[in-house]
Amino acid sequence: MASTTHIRAVRCAEFGSISGLRVEEIPLPKPAPGEVRIGIRYCGLNFADTIMISGRYQIKPDLPFIPGLEASGEILEVGEGVDAFEVGDRVVGLVPHGAMAEQIVAPAARTFRLPEGIPFDLGAALPIVYGTAYLSLTRRAVIQPGDWLLINGAAGGVGLAAVDLGRHLGARVIAAAGSPEKLALARSYGAEAAVDYATEDLAARVKEITGGQGVAVALDPVGGDVFKATLRSMAFEGRIVVIGFAGGEIQAIASNHLLLKNVAAMGFYWGGYYDFAPRVLRETVDRLSAWCASGDIRPHICAVHPLDQAPVALDLLLSRRSTGKVLLDARA
Repeated sequence: MASTTHIRAVRCAEFGSISGLRVEEIPLPKPAPGEVRIGIRYCGLNFADTIMISGRYQIKPDLPFIPGLEASGEILEVGEGVDAFEVGDRVVGLVPHGAMAEQIVAPAARTFRLPEGIPFDLGAALPIVYGTAYLSLTRRAVIQPGDWLLINGAAGGVGLAAVDLGRHLGARVIAAAGSPEKLALARSYGAEAAVDYATEDLAARVKEITGGQGVAVALDPVGGDVFKATLRSMAFEGRIVVIGFAGGEIQAIASNHLLLKNVAAMGFYWGGYYDFAPRVLRETVDRLSAWCASGDIRPHICAVHPLDQAPVALDLLLSRRSTGKVLLDARA
């Protein structure tokens, strides 16, 4: 029988390896004014979780802390002053950390209704990777229908979301990844062409695919040599968006490559919208939820693990063996 005073949560006692994570019982959280308490069904895992656990993330929580940035579930309690939600509402909550648990408290301002057409697992897989891909493509790179779009890490969380959204937005998608299996998945999500950068020259293949002109937009969550090859793949006035460094190397940008073709290199950090443009974040999640409910986009979930297997689940991301999203089932 579930406890009425405590919940299970994945706790990080010290910064370092994911192997140090443990499931422990903690006191039942209570919502403060402006917050809601959510009974979690699924927690969506992100590469940022692994960086936060290592102590290298932009935000460094006080120890011990509960990792996890997004979760789907049902409202169990509303705090004082919250009138946008009521008990029983299906929602997705976004938090700075804390989502790898049976319950969380989340600000009502960062809680979003989950349409009936979206099951809880897809709800937990949607906001961060699809939100990152969507805003990178539309707000940062200002992609246009017919643009050639190169997506690195095209079978990962953000990469596959970008393939799905690029197709939906009318771009001509080139998927780049490190294995035939990952490229096959990207093609199934709408990629027009594919490049295996483990065995092929990325820049040369992109030039061949685009008839020598290069790509108008590139999204790079990989970094390192893949980014360097991408920079050589840009068209005149192309836009390249730096999303992350899953390959392990934070590359320097040779500014002469920007100058020669009037290329724009820009960054994207999802968390920045919490503080600087919360309206944009809400509009984005609402739009993506509507597209998901209608079937226009659909997150790919490659694995679901119980809370006590959080290290196993996170290792899928660290080892780059995952495709799409990995989830934790908070009820298992």
